[in-house]
Amino acid sequence: MSDHYTFEILARCFQAEGVDVCFALLGDANMNWAAALAERGCRFVYVRDEHNAVAAAMAWSRSTGEVGIATVTCGPGVTQILTALPAAVRANIPLVVFAGEAPLGKPWYNQQIEQRPFVEACGARYQPLHYPASMPRQVRDAFVTARRHRQPVVLGVPFDLQEQAWTGEPPLLTSSRTLVGLQGAMTPDPAQVETAATVITSAQKIIVIGGLGVVDDQAARLCVQLADQCEALLATTLPARGLFREHPFCIGIAGGFATDTARRCLQQADLIIAVGCRLAQHTSDNGKLFDAANVLHIDLHPQVISQGRVASQYQLQGDAGAALQALLPRLSSADCGAAGWRGEALAREIQRAPADAEVFDIEAGLHDPRDVVAALNSVLPDDWHMVNSSGHCSWFTAQMNNRPVDRFLTIREFGAIGNGIAFAIGVAMANPDRTIVLFDGDGSLLMHIQELETIRRHRLNIIICVLNDGAYGSEIHKLRAEGLSDQGAVFGRPEFADIAQGFGIAGKRVDNLVELANMVEQYVGQPAAQVWDFHVSDQVVSPVIRRSHLQ
Repeated sequence: MSDHYTFEILARCFQAEGVDVCFALLGDANMNWAAALAERGCRFVYVRDEHNAVAAAMAWSRSTGEVGIATVTCGPGVTQILTALPAAVRANIPLVVFAGEAPLGKPWYNQQIEQRPFVEACGARYQPLHYPASMPRQVRDAFVTARRHRQPVVLGVPFDLQEQAWTGEPPLLTSSRTLVGLQGAMTPDPAQVETAATVITSAQKIIVIGGLGVVDDQAARLCVQLADQCEALLATTLPARGLFREHPFCIGIAGGFATDTARRCLQQADLIIAVGCRLAQHTSDNGKLFDAANVLHIDLHPQVISQGRVASQYQLQGDAGAALQALLPRLSSADCGAAGWRGEALAREIQRAPADAEVFDIEAGLHDPRDVVAALNSVLPDDWHMVNSSGHCSWFTAQMNNRPVDRFLTIREFGAIGNGIAFAIGVAMANPDRTIVLFDGDGSLLMHIQELETIRRHRLNIIICVLNDGAYGSEIHKLRAEGLSDQGAVFGRPEFADIAQGFGIAGKRVDNLVELANMVEQYVGQPAAQVWDFHVSDQVVSPVIRRSHLQ
């Protein structure tokens, strides 16, 4: 296809940015551009709902570290993505969404809407492209913004302008990757290093929490070195779960998803060193685990205030690796930490104690969701990639702390359920040679069950494990805690195996957890999309709900 039309020039601009995967739902305002980009070798995943195009692009971006690309049509196509955009904004995920706009040349068009206020209300950038000669530069600049500020940018391109003939030679622009380039490490201020060293040497019981900012091998190694030097314990934020999984004194997730052991240790600590994380409210469980007065935040953008509360008293600004390299020589084993914080008894407890020791009465024929997770954890291969959705069940499935950090994805910043299946699609496209395992609840999966057809059509190797309690799990426990009827949140347990088979995908209701080892063995021999349905008791209440509504 020669570059005769503006939509072809726009496709060439995306090609120049190295775009090779796009998640799409086509309509009048984006289909010509999408067809032109596909002709240039870009792999398209055609989903069944616009929301899932953006959600899948989010997961693909988180998995690859690159700018995620999605495309939707104008008007209702844009309004459908307004749940995904705030999550991408809050999770600092770089996206470029080619959205189209209603034609400028029509006095009335039934899908016309002012798209900019909707997008900007979500916290994303909106860039209208209304002058063809400047469109190539604006596309390039959108990629620059996405890369530098790690946020989504939505491009609004009227489709009558896209269909105009292009005059003159195609533009030659420097790509955003060249313009942004590699940024040098930010080294910390020596005065801040000295203050941090003084704070650390004054502490007795220290916990080092690592976030996504230390997933880099060198930074993670330096975190471990700091912890070992100070006789400290290690923990991670939820998105970085598994980062220190091989260390005997890693207590797992810090925050609302912490185990019983981790909560006790976090509450006993007199210093939290938070490295490469945002200190969101969940990290301290809204202040229930540790106080800001005992926090040293090491980050490119260390936070004094986070999400409406004081987050840290001490800050050390710089790249995690550079800051730790400057800090470690200022410390000695004799100057920090205390004998007795680490010990064989604690190491055994970390390894053996249940994440949640609460006892519940489980009805006959149903599973305890904690048993389901433990059974899956014991049989799923380490090189399979886990995707955790939102909702009540996500607490249970997050407790697989022995899984590598690069084999785990969760994006929960907006608290919306229904994203899991799209996240799994995005991760599968980023890791085509890997088996993907999605853990989701029945209510969440039903929101976008139509994407089973997308999974089958694109032949993605995704196993969906449904913790099926026949309800919206969080809501039933909150309603019951308030003494209210749970009728509006209880719907009965769908037979997901039958539903999956209706979409042409294998499905099985798992009544006996002993079967799982054989199921995994059979899957390895013949991988393909499958749905495993676990009917779980709705009497098991996660610790998060118990603390917030039952105490």
